[in-house]
Amino acid sequence: MTAVLDRPAHGPLPAEGVVPDLNDPTAGAVAVSRELASEQVRLIADPAPLGLGAFALTTFLLSLVNAGVLPKDTEPVVLGVALAYGGIAQLLAGMWEFRKGNVFGATAFTSFGAFWLSFWAYLTFFAAGIPAAHHGIAAGWYLLAWAIFTSLMVIAALRTTAVLAGLFAVVVVVFVLLGLGAMTASAGLTTAGGVLGIVAAALAWYLCLAGVAASTFGRPILPNPPLFRR
Repeated sequence: MTAVLDRPAHGPLPAEGVVPDLNDPTAGAVAVSRELASEQVRLIADPAPLGLGAFALTTFLLSLVNAGVLPKDTEPVVLGVALAYGGIAQLLAGMWEFRKGNVFGATAFTSFGAFWLSFWAYLTFFAAGIPAAHHGIAAGWYLLAWAIFTSLMVIAALRTTAVLAGLFAVVVVVFVLLGLGAMTASAGLTTAGGVLGIVAAALAWYLCLAGVAASTFGRPILPNPPLFRR
């Protein structure tokens, strides 16, 4: 008898754990549709490794230039990667994070995807329109503005993992060094920013591998503990 009472008068069986209103003939169908929508979100693959990989590779290439490993005139090699991978691919990762309900991941990946798109657009279309004497100050404030945004992400990342929080903290320092280096025309600050940029790329690649490996192996392989225990 109780089994019969658990069934709605009309419509499919309710999803497990959902108790429909038996006085509403559509309650069972609504409950099931909500459960299916939630399940569809869970079935979306984790977009974070894609976003991290895109950030890592693009940052690595630009940092090689800033650190002096690659000559300055090779910087255009970064532009294609900044557009396609650091920009578009990372932007897509941010959109999928929105779909999964991850506000932090959506904000971070979408913003840094937009950063790389704006970097590509600035060098391709707009930098030539700025007087040569003002290139340093324009680029400097552009980078410092991104340092401010990344500082906000550091605060939010304190509730995530130690490696992720460390990544954002390093990126803040990179932006500050590069911004001040551009403003003061200091090769030393730019080089230091490039070296730390390589460190940031390594951390992002570590997190990318941790996410992909956890998926392929079916369990965590690389340690990535929370920064603070709850």
